[in-house]
Amino acid sequence: MTETRTELLRDSAAFSGFSVDDLDAARTFYEDVLGLRTSGEPAMGGIMHLHLAGGRDVLVYAKGPGHSPATYTVLNFPVPDVDAAVAELTARGVQFLHYDEPPTDENGVMRAGGPLIAWFTDPAGNVFSVLEQS
Repeated sequence: MTETRTELLRDSAAFSGFSVDDLDAARTFYEDVLGLRTSGEPAMGGIMHLHLAGGRDVLVYAKGPGHSPATYTVLNFPVPDVDAAVAELTARGVQFLHYDEPPTDENGVMRAGGPLIAWFTDPAGNVFSVLEQS
């Protein structure tokens, strides 16, 4: 009988990551528009960490012309007031996405069931969201 170790990755400090086509453009957007902290990996060119609340980091790596934007939401930012977050980000130049399904309003906010949520993209076309946390 073979022993199975189901706890193999239980204590692993896992992290997620996604690609961008232009690391400098992404860094400028994340820092100057979204107000996030970033840091590079000098020993490993083309890699950046997004430092998120709660000590969570996300790896962002340059893929250049081979980059294809994610077709799903790669980062969700819970906020206390989606409408206020949308207004602030719009004032900073962010353009919110509009969908027929699920339907979004004129500001890009989905109000049809579930938490209020609005989607936007980074300069590489990856989808992010702000969603209202109650």
